[in-house]
Amino acid sequence: MGAGRFIIATNVLESSELSQELMLSEYKAQQSCERGFAFLKDPLFFTDSIFLKASERIESLAMIMGLCLLVYTLAQRQIRAALTDAQSTIKNQLGKSTDRPTLRWIFQCFHSIHLVEIHQEKYISNWTQERDFILNLFPDDCLVYYQLAT
Repeated sequence: MGAGRFIIATNVLESSELSQELMLSEYKAQQSCERGFAFLKDPLFFTDSIFLKASERIESLAMIMGLCLLVYTLAQRQIRAALTDAQSTIKNQLGKSTDRPTLRWIFQCFHSIHLVEIHQEKYISNWTQERDFILNLFPDDCLVYYQLAT
């Protein structure tokens, strides 16, 4: 398999200020950020269904979306770090083991869980060992939402 080739240009001319290795890592970091903004443009985020006229509201929405992206990224990092620490993996969408799942996939794994109340007693439906394992990768504060901690 051959390596791909591409050109990276900069206006920093002194290699002492910006080495080739640092330039490449900075470039790759931009790609990570771009993938994050692609998430915000995803049709499932419903951004295309929001219409705002006032510039203040547009700025506010952009701020909220940026904060959502920050929380998403931090939660995804938490899951991946916890999997690395546990030297474990979970199944991805194709059923293959991964230690780098997307948070979107994690959300989809929890999509069919419901809180059911019968005779004033609450139960969690569709709970599995895999979902329990995934949830325990998050901080304990997250367990409260599934009534697994107080």
